[in-house]
Amino acid sequence: MQEITASELAALGSAALVLDVREDGEYAEAHLAGSTHIPMSEFANRLAEVPREDTLYVLCHAGGRSAKVTAYLEQQGFDAINVDGGISAWQAEGRPVETGAAHA
Repeated sequence: MQEITASELAALGSAALVLDVREDGEYAEAHLAGSTHIPMSEFANRLAEVPREDTLYVLCHAGGRSAKVTAYLEQQGFDAINVDGGISAWQAEGRPVETGAAHA
């Protein structure tokens, strides 16, 4: 499984398609601007919403859940990369986040 750090993700800029797999409350507390939110608990049922043509950067709180989702996506033929350290590493580096619920 491929992994990148929060710093490497930041260097990609807004072109990176970030897939946040944390639960609703976690996402509302802090998330990356422009990220797509599909909680891990709903992921298999919402797989059709995930774009196949892009590289996906999968993010959770620290990297454990996102690693599981990344492995699942790879098995389904997606190009997916786990963000090691998750949103915790992103925030520890002082990078910006947004708050509030996901938009439907």
